[in-house]
Amino acid sequence: MIRCGSVIVILLGCLFVYGTVAAQDSVGGKRGVFPVSKAARNLKKSLSNNDSELQTAIYYELLAKELAGKSDYAKAEDYLKKALEIYTRLHHKDAANVSRALAKVQEEQNKIIPAIQNYQSAADLTKDKALENVNFNDANRLRNNTNPQAQTNYAQSNVAIFEKEGQKEEAADAYKQLGNSQLLQNNKSDAIASYRKAIEKTDNTREIADISKKISKVYVADNKIDEAIRLNESILEKAKAQHNTDLQIDQVRELAQLYAGKKQREKAANLLEEAYALAFSSGNTSKTKDCLLALTKYYREQQQEGMALTRYDDFLQHLDTLIRTDSSLVDASLFDITEGKIKDLERERALQLALIKNKNTLNYFLIASVLAMAVLLLFIVRSLRAIKIKNKKIALQSLRREMNPHFIFNSLNSVNQYIAESNEVEANKYLTSYSGLMRNVMEHSNKDFVPLSVEIEQLKKYLDLEQLRFSDKFIYLLEIDEAVDGDAVMIPNMLIQPHLENAVWHGLRYKATRGLLRVIFEKQGKELQVIVEDDGIGLTESHKLKTIHQKAYQSRGITNTTERISLLNDIYHLRIRLQMEEITRDGATGTRIVLQLPLMDRNDASRKNYISHR
Repeated sequence: MIRCGSVIVILLGCLFVYGTVAAQDSVGGKRGVFPVSKAARNLKKSLSNNDSELQTAIYYELLAKELAGKSDYAKAEDYLKKALEIYTRLHHKDAANVSRALAKVQEEQNKIIPAIQNYQSAADLTKDKALENVNFNDANRLRNNTNPQAQTNYAQSNVAIFEKEGQKEEAADAYKQLGNSQLLQNNKSDAIASYRKAIEKTDNTREIADISKKISKVYVADNKIDEAIRLNESILEKAKAQHNTDLQIDQVRELAQLYAGKKQREKAANLLEEAYALAFSSGNTSKTKDCLLALTKYYREQQQEGMALTRYDDFLQHLDTLIRTDSSLVDASLFDITEGKIKDLERERALQLALIKNKNTLNYFLIASVLAMAVLLLFIVRSLRAIKIKNKKIALQSLRREMNPHFIFNSLNSVNQYIAESNEVEANKYLTSYSGLMRNVMEHSNKDFVPLSVEIEQLKKYLDLEQLRFSDKFIYLLEIDEAVDGDAVMIPNMLIQPHLENAVWHGLRYKATRGLLRVIFEKQGKELQVIVEDDGIGLTESHKLKTIHQKAYQSRGITNTTERISLLNDIYHLRIRLQMEEITRDGATGTRIVLQLPLMDRNDASRKNYISHR
C-alpha cells in the first residue's frame, strides 16, 4: 500500500505540473485568458505610454493596496516606496497617506524601526491635524512596544479619532491594535470586545478571519470553546449572507478545529469535508489543496488511512478539471509575467530619465555657457563704450579748456600798452577783470554743464573786458526771457563765448561807428534758443579783411565749437543745433548766430552725467 507521505509528494508534484501547464496554455492563448489585476495592467500601460509621474504613482499605490489586501506585504512595500518617492518629489498631498500605508505594511512584517520612521514622516507631511495626531500615536505606540499600557492609550486615542472622522477601515485597524495591547495586559474581555468592534467595522475577509482566530484562541485558552464556536458560526452566517466563499471555508475549518478540540470527531470530520467541498466547488486549487491536507491529516490522526487515500484519489481524478477552471493559478502566473514587464518598463523609464537628465544637464551647461559668453560680450561692449565715452569726455574737456591764444596775446598787449602809456589805473583795472574772468573760467572748467546764471555771469565779465579794450566800438545787451529760471536751467559750459569773441573781433571792431551786440535767451517749447546778433561788417567783409593768421584762428574757433557740439550730442544724446547767417537790416549788414539747446534742469543734467559715466 502506498504510504500517505508518498501520496502527498506525488500530489504536490502534480499540482505544480498542472499549474504550470495551465498557466502557459492560458498565456499562450490556447485556453481562455483569465483577468489579471486591473491595477497591474494599468500600471504596465502607464509605464508603457510614458504617462505622467503622478499617474504612475497612483497606479503604484493602487497595486500596493491590492497586494496588501492579499497579505503580500513585501511586494506592497516595494510599490508603496516607489509611489512615495514620486509623491514626495512632486510635493503631492497624498505623500502623507502613502507614507502611512507603507508604515502599516512594514509593521505587518515586523519592521518596527522603518515603520516608526514612516509614521513620523506621515505626521510631518500631512496638513490634517487629526491625521497628524493619528500618525504620532502609531509611531509612539511602536516605540513603546514593551509598555502595553502606553500602547493601549495610543490605540484608544486613534479609535476615538477615526470614529469621529467616520473612517471605518482605519477604525477597524485601530480596534485591532487596541485588542492586541489589551491582550498583552491579560485584559481578555476588553480585548475580545475590541476585536468584535474591529470585525464590525471591516469588510476585509482576511482581516475578519485573522481577528476571529485571535478571539477563538482567547476563548480556547479560557476553555470557552462553546463561545468560540458561537463566534465562528455568527461569522460563518455573515459570510454566507455576503456569498463570501473564502471566508466561509476559513470559518468552517476553524469550526472543525474547535469541534475536534471538544472530541466531537464526527462533527469535525463533516466540517472538514464541507470545507473541502466548498473549496473544490469554488474552483480554488490552493484552497482545495489546503482543505485536502487538513482533512487527510485528520483522517490519519484518527487511524483512517483508507479515507485519506480515498480523498487523495478523488482529488487526483478531478485535478485536471479543477486546475483548468481555477483562474487564480493563471492569474498568479499572468501577474508574475505582468510584474516582469513592469520591471522592464521601469528600467526603461529609469534609463530614459537618466538620458533626459544628462541631456538637460548638457543643455543647461550650453545655455549657461551661452549666457556667460553673452554677459562677457555685453561687458566687453559696455567697457568699450565706457572707454569710448571716456575718451570723448576727455576730448570734450580738452576742447573746453583750450584757451584762446589770440585773446590771451591781445590781453597781454593791452596791459603792456597801458603800462607803456604810464596808465597804471587802466592796467590794474584790466588785469583785475581779466584775472576774475580767468578764475571763473577755471573754476568751471571741469564741468560739462553749468547753470545759465553762471554762464551769463561769465559772458558779462568777458564782454566787460572786451569793452575796456574797445570802449568806443560797441555796446552790448543781454536779454533773458522771464519764463527762464537762470538758476534752474543748465546749459553746456563756454559754448556761447567763442561766438561773442567772433562778433567783437571780426565784426564790430572794424565798424566805423559804435555797434550793438545783442545776446538773447528765450524759451521755445522744450528748448532754449540763444541768439547772438551784431550789426558789424558782416561775414563777407570780415573774411576779406582777415589776415592769414586770423583766418586760421577763426577756422580753429569754429571747428572747436562744432566738435564740442558733436561730442555733447553724442555723449549725452542731445540735439544741439547751430546756425550762422549774415543779415541785412535797413541797408546795414550784420551776423546772427542761433543756438538751439535742450531745456534741462539740474536733475536732467545730473542724469546725463550719470549716463555718460556708466
